[in-house]
Amino acid sequence: MLRSISPYKIPGLLLALFIIAGCGQNTNSNNNDSVTTEAQHAVSTSTKNILFFGDSLTAGYGLEDPSEAFPGVIQTKVDSAKLPYSIINAGVSGETTAGGKSRIDWVLKQKVDVFVLELGANDGLRGIPVKETTENLQAIVDKVKAKYPSAKLVLLGMQVPPNMGSDYASSFKAVFPQIAAKNKMGLVPFLLQGVGGVASLNQKDGIHPTAAGAKIVAGNVWKVLRPLL
Repeated sequence: MLRSISPYKIPGLLLALFIIAGCGQNTNSNNNDSVTTEAQHAVSTSTKNILFFGDSLTAGYGLEDPSEAFPGVIQTKVDSAKLPYSIINAGVSGETTAGGKSRIDWVLKQKVDVFVLELGANDGLRGIPVKETTENLQAIVDKVKAKYPSAKLVLLGMQVPPNMGSDYASSFKAVFPQIAAKNKMGLVPFLLQGVGGVASLNQKDGIHPTAAGAKIVAGNVWKVLRPLL
């Protein structure tokens, strides 16, 4: 099951759970025992969570349906393989690594079994110093490791166009393998491999993949993610 989250949905979800619990009350003790047993079974067999934490590429900016974004495509692959995982899409359009660092604590209120980090593209396009991007990414990873030390980690690499300057582009590209190696993370060297720069696979802005492009992006991620599941 694919889920998208925002900072404003948790209270509503909790309220809904309380309402459901209240509506499920029954004076028949046998029914109560049955409900309790079923609930315990559901918890024991619950799926694990794969959290995608990123920007508009993760959120699926410009696509007709969130399920067309690459995390949604990966959910389909997970379901087809009959793997016990649920995708949580925590992508926010326009997000920088600084923004991700600010909201990661809230996102980690949910249990995370696999954490997939996709941030940095907006830093690069804005020319944010590579040192700052590196520090923010490491801070995010540190918080995930502290909260869920057994979680598996994957980093999705990004690149910037040459017009940002060759030195900057080279330094920026190097950030991702460095972070991945330091933290023993699975690494997708370049998330948009096979899609970036291909007009037919991108929307009119030339930045965000079409639904067809998102399928290729999902394939890039799946190659690294699948062996970890």
